[in-house]
Amino acid sequence: MAKLNKEEFNEKIFTRINNLISDYNLIKENELIAVALSGGKDSILTLHALKNYQNYLDFDLVAISVDEGIEGYRQHGLDSAIKNADELGIELVQKSFKQEEGFALDDIYEDFKSACIPCGVFRRNILNKTAYELGAVKIATGHNLDDEIQSFLMSFARGDTIKFSKFGPELDVIHPKLVPRIKPLWNTPEKEVGMWAILNDIDIHLDECPYSHLSLRAKIKEFLNVSEDRYPGVKNNVMESFQKILTFENDISTSLNECSVCGEPTSSDICKACELKESINSKTIN
Repeated sequence: MAKLNKEEFNEKIFTRINNLISDYNLIKENELIAVALSGGKDSILTLHALKNYQNYLDFDLVAISVDEGIEGYRQHGLDSAIKNADELGIELVQKSFKQEEGFALDDIYEDFKSACIPCGVFRRNILNKTAYELGAVKIATGHNLDDEIQSFLMSFARGDTIKFSKFGPELDVIHPKLVPRIKPLWNTPEKEVGMWAILNDIDIHLDECPYSHLSLRAKIKEFLNVSEDRYPGVKNNVMESFQKILTFENDISTSLNECSVCGEPTSSDICKACELKESINSKTIN
């Protein structure tokens, strides 16, 4: 087996990312892009890739890290985020569940079927509010090809067709206070993200979240990986089918209000974050 050439591999992966950004016009000149930086391999590659893309386009970068409050897990990710942001000369803004919401994930996870439910809601809420306050026009996330396929199959399995409008490398602006997401790694396989980090000796957080095994995503991820081992090409086939669906006109219109409690964008009268906080606070009181 031939030894993998680092320079050739780096050129391949960054060219793919650059082409995706260019083809979909994900970033425009003079925009401020906020990178959601967890310290894991995907968000770290996103940060390095966008720093590299500044060689071709004039735009600004800032990174945002959110400490969910998971004892024995999150600190290494934060350390990796700090180190990579510092090495690249990118400002890192640090937030936490404790600081913003008044509790850590470890304090409340037992109240839910899966810790991923409150974690996802509050993390998205904090990222959006922080990016909006910083004046960022887009949030770049580290969602890779595998993540996108998993999300698609999760929504498909649940019959949640409304979520189909959230797929693709870029989400449209649907409310002035909701910062749209872009996914520079949208067509990059997770395996190649890991290979990039190893080949370049990048400081990343490798540990799996201790709560992740409880989620539907973990089960679908395992199913896809086993299927790919047995029938190579399964993931690409799913992605191609997924892309065909995206080409159809989406008739689902999303109308957003502002939460009557906190003022954040929501499709209901009260946003999911405030709804969960009300539930958490009522259980604390009782």
